[in-house]
Amino acid sequence: MSNSAPTPTTMKAWLYNSASGDLSKNLYLDTSARTPPSPAPHEIYVQVLTASLNPADYKVPTWVFGIAAQIVIGLPASPGMDFCGRILATGSQVTQFSPGQLVFGCHSRPMKYGSLAEYLSISADLVAAVPEGVSPESAGAIGIAGQSAYQSLNGYVKEGDKVLIVGGSGGCGLFAIQIAKALGCHVTTTCSTRNVELCRSLGADEVIDYTAVDDIAGTLREQGVVFDHIVDHVGLPKDLYYHCHHFLKEDGVFLQIGALSKSIYPGRIGWPSILGGGRRKFRLFFFANTQAHVAVIGEMLLKGTLKVHVDSEYEFENAIKAFDRLASDRTRGKVLIRVAKE
Repeated sequence: MSNSAPTPTTMKAWLYNSASGDLSKNLYLDTSARTPPSPAPHEIYVQVLTASLNPADYKVPTWVFGIAAQIVIGLPASPGMDFCGRILATGSQVTQFSPGQLVFGCHSRPMKYGSLAEYLSISADLVAAVPEGVSPESAGAIGIAGQSAYQSLNGYVKEGDKVLIVGGSGGCGLFAIQIAKALGCHVTTTCSTRNVELCRSLGADEVIDYTAVDDIAGTLREQGVVFDHIVDHVGLPKDLYYHCHHFLKEDGVFLQIGALSKSIYPGRIGWPSILGGGRRKFRLFFFANTQAHVAVIGEMLLKGTLKVHVDSEYEFENAIKAFDRLASDRTRGKVLIRVAKE
């Protein structure tokens, strides 16, 4: 290590030894868990202050009956990817950060030492300094969802474009609405009745209440071929992509960023248009953890063009309740966990 404060040998951490079935039922709080090893030359060692949850935190470890957790992540492991924290030590090759700095970002995937623990190590190339005036709570909430929302729009749209965001009230959707508006787009989104005003308050120009409309594709068809880009977070209705040529321009892209059911992917990817499949370009979204994008989103938080809408907030000891809330599929924005106080 080049610069460091004394690092502890034990910590409080939420751990799981098995990811078979429901991850939250396998979680337990260990008050003397082993801390991460000293940072590698390119890494920083961070005391975690806040963390936020994403569906991948509980879904990925359970893949293939929990084998993904055993082989890819390593057990026992702490869940959590998003975080904001204070640097305690830096690796010998790290020059852009120093101990004491407040940083934020995320792991690229679930790791053995996740953010639901007092300490973690991470590559310095995956984090950015928290802008002065941005709270640790806001900074700790944007890692996966904020970057995903930015990447689903950046490079696809330009000022004046019309964008359809399917599922605007989730953690990623609420960021996507705001980022699309910041990029100068006209935004239409879908959500349930209880979230209509929330989506409008964050900038949506038009909101379609899917609980009050029998045929969303038909409703969109009435507008004509007007959309330049579509971002789908939920995969519902299942036939939406097959009808999108009626409202998505010929050079537009239908980008699938997530889905409530894996069953929608085979048809959207492989069903040929000649047999009724989609007639517009379909792409699956792949997340890229990028320091530059973390920094851009931090600046948007500072300027107020991007705000974090918190669905719920939990103390560290109540992390299981946070997972249960996220898994309910009823969240409106981000689920936060206070890991430690400043």
